[in-house]
Amino acid sequence: MTMDYFLFLCGFLLPVVVAVEETLMDTKWATTELAWTAHPETGWEEVSGYDDAMNPIRTYQVCNVRELNQNNWLRSDYVPRKDVLRVYVEMKFTVRDCNSIPNIPGSCKETFNLFYYESDGDTATASSPFWMENPYVKVDTIAPDEIFSMLESGRVNTKIRSFGPLSRSGFYLAFQDLGACMSLISVRTPTGAEATSLVIAPGTCVPSALELSVPLKLYCNGDGEWMVPVGSCTCAAGFEPAMKDTQCQACSPGTFKSKQGEGFCAPCPPNSLTGAGAASVCSCRAGFYRADNDPPDSACTTVPSPPRSVISSVNETSVLLEWSEPRDAGGREDLLYNVICKKCLSGRGVCSRCDDNVHMAPRRLGLTQTRVAVSNLQAHTQYSFEIQAVNGVSNKSPYAPQASAVNITTNQAAPSAVPTVHLMGATASTMSLSWLPPEHPNGIILDYEIKYHQRDQDQDQDQGEAISHTVTAQRSSARIEGLRPGTLYLVQVRARTVAGYGGYSGPADFSTNLQSDPEKSIQEQLPLIVGSATAGLVFIIAVVVIAIVCLRKQRSGSESEYTEKLQQYITPGMKVYIDPFTYEDPNEAVREFAKEIDISCVKIEEVIGAGNAHGGRTARHFQAIPLRNFTLSGEFGEVCRGRLKLPGRREIVVAIKTLKAGYTERQRRDFLSEASIMGQFDHPNIIRLEGVVTKSRPVMIVTEFMENGALDSFLRLNDGQFTVIQLVGMLRGIAAGMKYLSDMNYVHRDLAARNILVNSNLVCKVSDFGLSRFLEDDATDPTYTSSLGGKIPIRWTAPEAIAYRKFTSASDVWSYGIVMWEVMSYGERPYWDMSNQDVINAVEQDYRLPPPMDCPTALHQLMLDCWVKERNLRPKFSQIVNTLDKLIRNAASLKVITSTQSGASQPLLDRCVP
Repeated sequence: MTMDYFLFLCGFLLPVVVAVEETLMDTKWATTELAWTAHPETGWEEVSGYDDAMNPIRTYQVCNVRELNQNNWLRSDYVPRKDVLRVYVEMKFTVRDCNSIPNIPGSCKETFNLFYYESDGDTATASSPFWMENPYVKVDTIAPDEIFSMLESGRVNTKIRSFGPLSRSGFYLAFQDLGACMSLISVRTPTGAEATSLVIAPGTCVPSALELSVPLKLYCNGDGEWMVPVGSCTCAAGFEPAMKDTQCQACSPGTFKSKQGEGFCAPCPPNSLTGAGAASVCSCRAGFYRADNDPPDSACTTVPSPPRSVISSVNETSVLLEWSEPRDAGGREDLLYNVICKKCLSGRGVCSRCDDNVHMAPRRLGLTQTRVAVSNLQAHTQYSFEIQAVNGVSNKSPYAPQASAVNITTNQAAPSAVPTVHLMGATASTMSLSWLPPEHPNGIILDYEIKYHQRDQDQDQDQGEAISHTVTAQRSSARIEGLRPGTLYLVQVRARTVAGYGGYSGPADFSTNLQSDPEKSIQEQLPLIVGSATAGLVFIIAVVVIAIVCLRKQRSGSESEYTEKLQQYITPGMKVYIDPFTYEDPNEAVREFAKEIDISCVKIEEVIGAGNAHGGRTARHFQAIPLRNFTLSGEFGEVCRGRLKLPGRREIVVAIKTLKAGYTERQRRDFLSEASIMGQFDHPNIIRLEGVVTKSRPVMIVTEFMENGALDSFLRLNDGQFTVIQLVGMLRGIAAGMKYLSDMNYVHRDLAARNILVNSNLVCKVSDFGLSRFLEDDATDPTYTSSLGGKIPIRWTAPEAIAYRKFTSASDVWSYGIVMWEVMSYGERPYWDMSNQDVINAVEQDYRLPPPMDCPTALHQLMLDCWVKERNLRPKFSQIVNTLDKLIRNAASLKVITSTQSGASQPLLDRCVP
């Protein structure tokens, strides 16, 4: 479809414009004082001079470069426009090189700004209109082509700028200086002299046609000729060109056109139909569907039939399941399988879902291959397995995926390993031990075997193992006699059934006493026992008294004088986080928690990103640029690397977040709230606030600089480069920071690897304390998905927080488990390419992320503990820190690797699992 036909149809009725040149003002020939208005009086100064031909001229000069925060304005006399629509301004000026002026601050500039103000009469005064952009209209920032130094003669620059169309009787010109050393030699305002002056005439597309890429328009030049046609029109979706591309007609019933463009309507794809004209999409027939990512011109498809020929191979408490593809894949190629495990009560026909201890390799949901290995089943137990076939439209069907089932009964098996052994008491020659039975006895336990040997024999044996002794016990406790006084022994226990011995417990070190005197031992421990009992009694009394006082206050209806502005203490030395939004004046919170930094102490070196990016690839480089030339972008502004030199302190590298120009008061409050939050924290694993700049522009938040940037991108760039101990060390630092925040009653709400920063020593620090407050306003980042009116990072958020907006330290623990998975998978995306809704459904159905490749079993178990559905059963951050410390001290525990490998190539679609 050509543009010419549509331009003809647009109905242009354009006036003829004739270019006539006329000079409205020329200061070059002024013989007396111009007497333009200057503000302030100490800024622009009118002086007399001579041009190149030694003709007298009037010029304006300004050079206050040794004073900060310059804002000098110069306004011309009123200029009648004489019915012209567009005015050109020819300016001749000189500018001095800032580097040639000694002993000046970093605020010197080499540019100035041109403005104009329209008026129907000469009404301007010394204070009206106000000296600021709006009411003045900015034309451009003027920069010289040549600058001069002190030893050179002034080099005259000539610049021409235009503005219009004008609508009032006349105008004023205004020149703004922000700290330059310059001279304005002459100003001339010709009109209509440029043949390239263009007037825009907009066009309109015919009915059912839309503009393509750019608005439809023609330009009239200064000579009155039409030129530069721009844009074109094409038929909208549901319409096709007709009448030799001069009209757009609707698609007939049974045909459709899904996009705007020059194409024609086409028949509906297979298994779809439309009964009306002008269709942009054909609806699927009953029982057929399109996936969310299927294009409108694709065929409608259906769900697959059940898998065929399911075969099971039982080996003690493990089973291998294999099956064949379904006869009908539903017309799609994205076929996946889900395996549902149910444990059945023998003889009752009642089955329930298997617990999380049952392990499936490679995974339970989203299988691409036709086999799965199931382990950790209970012995002598009936199980039922359903193998579902699903595809990209299974979640569209109101029915459960079609499945094939197989029933199996496991064989006898040896018991599982005995948990940790405990020392109940010891003398010089005996030790009393106890332990819990195996979690899975897999039958009746006949007895226990206790194996022990002296610890120092490990170093004495040159070859082979240390000489061990064994005893048996009928119950889960035993007394070992005949031991050496003051000797360290290594002890292990295992259980035996008719199927044989199970695994040994982990080795435990216990020592006998140097002397045996039970009476003396009790006497020595008596003060400790009495003291502990007394402390416990005092604690109970205190709790009761506090409860009674609180109850009386509640019943009396008196309001507590507590406010969140007050610094509170739960225990001596434990400060509580204060929400800055509880302050009537948000600036008060900033002043209380953040240190004000003078802008002269800050130097920006390079831009490193936008938003909360920190330390990533450089987006743009600057060489110690003046702050007032700084260009902002991103949600609040740019993030830069710079240097901070405070009086009496050495210069340090810092990260600088800036607030972009044109901000509202709410945006300023929201921007600085992160500093009000961050300023309350002081911990080696929390990003440190250096201070804020609020009394100059741009507004800034200055923090310590983290060389390696965000943790997720850092791990992806260094995939496989760290030892397990290094990774656990990173996790320990994050957990320590979160324990500190939890102790202060602060809930992060957005804990994720992208919000953890890493320095050059691989120390991880929690950051991004402003985003969680404003998730509702973020409509661009797909990480944050709507839930009950707000934006939530679904993949990292606990179920109760998604469903009920219940954010607590327990929900932060859930998020920490996801961070653990991100770290051990080197920055892989949680739940891979599953949609957010699929993630919600899978978690609700008790699906949990499998261990990443080469992930120690102990770490994955800690992840699973963080993902317990009942939030009160999740570990506290203090427990997580202690657990990681034990793993770091006992490196051998990190060598037990789970065989399952992570990864999923398709979304999980098990939405209808019973």
